[in-house]
Amino acid sequence: MANSSEVYVVDDDEAIRRSLAFLLRTAGITSHTYESAEAFLAEARGLPPGCVITDVRMPGVDGIELVRRLGEEKLPLATIVMTGHGDIALAVEAMKAGAVDFIEKPFKDEVMLSAVQKALVAEGGAAQDDGAKQAYQQAFATLSRREREVLELVVAGKTSKVVAYDLGISPRTVEVYRAGMMMKTGAKSLSELVSMALLAGI
Repeated sequence: MANSSEVYVVDDDEAIRRSLAFLLRTAGITSHTYESAEAFLAEARGLPPGCVITDVRMPGVDGIELVRRLGEEKLPLATIVMTGHGDIALAVEAMKAGAVDFIEKPFKDEVMLSAVQKALVAEGGAAQDDGAKQAYQQAFATLSRREREVLELVVAGKTSKVVAYDLGISPRTVEVYRAGMMMKTGAKSLSELVSMALLAGI
């Protein structure tokens, strides 16, 4: 799939653009880089199907607005957003806007490549959404009441510290609940957990 799809890297940081282009090239994936969302959007309609990797925070049109605009245009471009640790709420907002994944920086090469491979097949996955929704709903039905409360706050974009404050528990306890939720649902990362929850209607 990677050989027939393009990856578009949108980031105002030149070092990030070069690093990602090199990583993708070594994996045999064709990529194109853009220094701003505006530059990418100017060409987006005429581009082949593929995957967009963008930072959440950029001057001008940010990553969330880019995701929204691509969704409005209904272009065959799945989006991955990169986020700093303090931007989880923004990343969740981006996923609600249509991004297929978010990755916290700094990230390992294999994490990014795995996300790209998943995004490149995301277009063909729409027909599977109904089946996945039912499977995820069944998985989340196994959560305890407290796990469900934690999940809903996480999906709302709140950090572990804020979730802990809201529920009157320690941040460490929140992490324990989160680990339990990931084990029960089979989610391998926070982004996958949030994605599953959104698809399940939580």
